[in-house]
Amino acid sequence: MTLATQNARQVSVWRPQARRIPVLQTERLTLRAPCRADARVIAKFAGDRRIAENTSRIPHPYGIEDAEEYVASINTVDGETCFAVMRDDRLIGLCNVTPGKDGAEIGYWVGAPYWGQGIATEAARAMIDFAFADVGYDMLVAGARASNPASRRVLEKCGFQWTGVGLYRIRAINSSAPIDRFRLDRGLWASLKAWGRAKEVA
Repeated sequence: MTLATQNARQVSVWRPQARRIPVLQTERLTLRAPCRADARVIAKFAGDRRIAENTSRIPHPYGIEDAEEYVASINTVDGETCFAVMRDDRLIGLCNVTPGKDGAEIGYWVGAPYWGQGIATEAARAMIDFAFADVGYDMLVAGARASNPASRRVLEKCGFQWTGVGLYRIRAINSSAPIDRFRLDRGLWASLKAWGRAKEVA
């Protein structure tokens, strides 16, 4: 899980207008833009140390103000898209794609009560389809802590290929940790489309 979450103190008082983000529908999930009303649930789940320690930028502790600042700062930069992952009208996680020098990076987390149900994979596949088909990226990259085999399995089930390991800073532990790095190019994604594309419903 590598969702990029900004520190509240790094967010300027002035906030650019958020871009229009589509609503995507999968078999069990709806992906839509997060809103201020989501902040309390985001803080509840992202405040779980088990989630924060498996992302690169979520601090710990993580509170309602952090979540409100995050929601206010996202979906303002071209190519950057963050989705709230909804199931039965309940927010259960976040996923995003962010431009980067080595390719656009995807990140995701799902609240602990929903682990082990294939939800992260389903959400990631919808976001990957969006990144390639709608945004037009040619390459996606991602990372998973070496100590997080579940996140690694999500990436592998989505077709990502391992490219190496490196030490990356983890804000929640205030230290660096080994991160397995992965990538997926447009050609391989196109050959794996048997999973079926998410529908854009709005």
